[in-house]
Amino acid sequence: MSNEKMKNQMNRRGFLRSGAAVGAGFVISQPLFAQTQTPKKPDDINVALLGTGAQGQVLMNACLLLGEDSGIRFKAVCDIWEKQNQKRASRLLKRYGHENNAYVDYREMLAKEKDLDAVIVATPDFWHAEHTIASLDAGLHVYCEKEMSNTLQDARKMVETAKETGRLLQIGHQRRSNPRYIYCYEKLITEAKLLGRITTVNGQWNRSRAACEELGYKPGTELEENTLKQYGFDSMKQFRNWRWYKGLGGGPIVDLGSHQIDIYSWFLQAQPKSVMASGGTDYWTENQWYDNVIATYEYQTQEQIVRATYQTLTTNSSGGYYEQFMGDRGTLEISEAPNRCNVYRESWLEEKEWYEWENKRYIKRAGGLGQAAVPSKAVLDVRFSPPPAKYYILVEMDQPFHQPHLQNFFDSIRGKATLNCPADIGYETAVSVLKVNDAVRKGTRLEFKPEEFSV
Repeated sequence: MSNEKMKNQMNRRGFLRSGAAVGAGFVISQPLFAQTQTPKKPDDINVALLGTGAQGQVLMNACLLLGEDSGIRFKAVCDIWEKQNQKRASRLLKRYGHENNAYVDYREMLAKEKDLDAVIVATPDFWHAEHTIASLDAGLHVYCEKEMSNTLQDARKMVETAKETGRLLQIGHQRRSNPRYIYCYEKLITEAKLLGRITTVNGQWNRSRAACEELGYKPGTELEENTLKQYGFDSMKQFRNWRWYKGLGGGPIVDLGSHQIDIYSWFLQAQPKSVMASGGTDYWTENQWYDNVIATYEYQTQEQIVRATYQTLTTNSSGGYYEQFMGDRGTLEISEAPNRCNVYRESWLEEKEWYEWENKRYIKRAGGLGQAAVPSKAVLDVRFSPPPAKYYILVEMDQPFHQPHLQNFFDSIRGKATLNCPADIGYETAVSVLKVNDAVRKGTRLEFKPEEFSV
């Protein structure tokens, strides 16, 4: 669609469009945040939800929890599973005062809904590019869940279309808007330099067997075979478990790992030079994608080569999920999980070195040592290093995980902010993550060229 044609379709969207150019699952039990049917105000944003499965519901509920004064008005929902996801989402939205139309075909929705400002895309990964590009071409801003796409060719088209149309495209790497992560990067790493020279990064996302079992469906809610085929699925089993199928999703390293590998690049301010990885379908043998992966990256920072490891498991939840940045002066351990955001001072560094940051209330010394002390009768030798002192990070995250990222998207549409994860950053992360599956398949170290990260 040409820019001129797109402008002719904008109508009442003009204010929000020009302002923008300048510039996780919760169940709500009571109608505390109902929208009243009042005329649209200049700052109101009319939204369509494209994809109303588990992740779509997480995003929808995070939006509802912004409150009745948020100006967010859901006008349409779209999902091919009418009997289950679509009706459930539409019914909930209407309960909270969001009068909306329900669709199966996104093309019909875009053609009929002339009053939209933005689309939230939460469909399976292999549909992201088509849904996003069509919405951008329709003159709408887009919030697209990660992974941006399961192919770099399609991800590149998404970036190009956002540039051509001038619409905003936020990719759902929600840690980029998390107050904890922003605080740790800006205050502790960049300003205070508490970690010193970062030398190593570790991260993981371990899930239990119970959390990774095959998803089913209620008898009588099945999609017809021709509908499944039309939308790229061979069966209801594949439809419900698309993340495990090649060509549809990318497996756990993409589904989970991309969130955290994105943080590696952000905090190191560098893209990886290489990756090697090992993994396999060792437990969930009927699945196509690897049920476990261990990857090792190399990053060239301004100071040195940094090696970073990452693992994802689907049979054991020990340790949960976190990222750990290790420097010669301290270690940062951070996670979306509650009560897991601490920094540790290396034992050779005098306590007074961190007094300034305690006085500024950036950190607070925890009682005792960061780890259990060695029994007094133990015989120490030169291999032992005293455990580091533990400090708390004085920033809380008391919102649904996705809410700040969605708020950043809406504020950017209004011209009051800039996107925390625009399309080009989402693309860089896709390059870093999608190559891991290639490294597992080829069983060799793969190199990244700097130009791979640019569109």
